[in-house]
Amino acid sequence: MNKKQLIKLLKVLIPLGLGIFLIYYSLSSATPEERATLWENIKKADPIYIFISLIFGFLSHFSRAYRWQYLLEPMGYKPNLSNRFMAVMAAYLANLGIPRSGELLRGALLTTYEDIPFEKGFGTIISERIADFVMLLLVVAIAIFMQTDLLLTYLKDQNINPLYTVAFLIVAVGGIYIGFRIVKNSKSGFFLKIKKFMSGLLEGMRSILHMKHKTAFIAHTLFIWIMYVMMFWVVKFTIPEISTASLGIILAAFVIGSFSISVTNGGIGVYPITIGALFVFFGFSKEGGEAFGWIIWGSQTLLVIVLGALSFILLPVLNRNK
Repeated sequence: MNKKQLIKLLKVLIPLGLGIFLIYYSLSSATPEERATLWENIKKADPIYIFISLIFGFLSHFSRAYRWQYLLEPMGYKPNLSNRFMAVMAAYLANLGIPRSGELLRGALLTTYEDIPFEKGFGTIISERIADFVMLLLVVAIAIFMQTDLLLTYLKDQNINPLYTVAFLIVAVGGIYIGFRIVKNSKSGFFLKIKKFMSGLLEGMRSILHMKHKTAFIAHTLFIWIMYVMMFWVVKFTIPEISTASLGIILAAFVIGSFSISVTNGGIGVYPITIGALFVFFGFSKEGGEAFGWIIWGSQTLLVIVLGALSFILLPVLNRNK
């Protein structure tokens, strides 16, 4: 095994190992009574609300696939909705194994089955992520507004600072801009190839400025994030204690959960622990909070695994004539 293969393997194993350790630590540090209560909360969860949450999750994924067309259309591409949806779901599944690998896979699948240049497809995904990041900041702002003192105190106690994410985005955008300038002014053969790639990437990113259906794009973006919040909201009714949680607390849990997902593969281990800690902070029991975290994480992860696996299987079958 060479160095490159080892690094790639470690990128998978380290987050996965951390997630497994956190699961073990969470369960082993609890008393037998706490574990029994946690399991009881999960067993008693109303499947109807879990099913409704899964519907909201599915609708958000479908809307994301539909919205993608608005970014591809200005460049003259009209891939099938089924291929777009399966590429989105396959990307989500890939992210469970290797964080952030899904975006690359999504662009590659569009290239494979729709003959869209990778750099252009990937550029639209970057623009899409920027729009989603703006929505996340909006949800953070609303959550802080509704639970200002308590949420800021919790973020401080957990050493979570959303401003770091904003700073990272600014640095990343600045780095990309500097890279574009260096490549643009270079005359070497190697940089000319990069220049061609970056030109396509920039074209994909700029597609958001040339959309014919800007209103529809904004509507889908709002719909996607409303579905995210709603799939969180309905799960609270599966646990009697958590059912009394206000919208402000649910939004706070959503925000904290969103940040925790980036720590391990798909949030394995850390997600329910973080959610549980937040509910404890707001005066709920640890068992009830962690049960909520396990139910929302487990159900949505199962949805991604099923739809993602089906997408990997069906993409080559449905596109066998291409």
